[in-house]
Amino acid sequence: MKSVMDLHTHTIASGHAYNTMREMAKAAADKGLEVLGITEHAPAMPGTCHNYYFHNLKIVPREMYGVKLLLGCEANIRNYDGELDLSQKELAQLDLVIASLHLPCVKPGTAEENTRAYLKVMENPYVDIIGHPDDGRFPADYEKLVQGAKEHGKIIELNNNSLSPLSFRANTDVNDMEILKYCKEYQVPIVVSSDAHLDLRIGVFDDAETLLEKIQFPQELIINRSYDALKPYLHK
Repeated sequence: MKSVMDLHTHTIASGHAYNTMREMAKAAADKGLEVLGITEHAPAMPGTCHNYYFHNLKIVPREMYGVKLLLGCEANIRNYDGELDLSQKELAQLDLVIASLHLPCVKPGTAEENTRAYLKVMENPYVDIIGHPDDGRFPADYEKLVQGAKEHGKIIELNNNSLSPLSFRANTDVNDMEILKYCKEYQVPIVVSSDAHLDLRIGVFDDAETLLEKIQFPQELIINRSYDALKPYLHK
């Protein structure tokens, strides 16, 4: 798999990661990446940064060590109506928005309720990527999920961290196989991300690549291949 980007990473600002923004950018440059997304956990996640952090991203340069930076958030889906923990005005100022379900921020619902949460958040024009929808603790109708992404022009994330033996997410390999099957059927693009909370993990996609090769997933549906492939899906 050709990859020039890693769009889902966290710095010390997220509260449970271990490197600075500059250290993460340097690691991305050392890996030969062209684009790095730094997407801190939004305020509902325990221990993360305040809203003011996202307001002040305007002062940060969008290039370090020759790597283009997309600075944004991993927003928390707060309920089954797809409400997020940053306002529309705040989201509009960010370069990149991932929307995810996290246990500390919302109680898992039924498959119908979780599917509704995903479909409703896809209606938000500032959401670019649906983060790790493979977590079996939040069961969902994956065909409807992918159809919703197709309708609203969203990218589905294949999260390498989900597939790690150390992952706490449930049944991710089986769920990712199903999600990718529908992405292939409905021609919905994916992005492979590390979800790195440590600079050493940036650009590490080994488990995701193994899965993609196993099912012979089409390269043309993988956004990682170029920034030009990503641009049409960014709200900016």
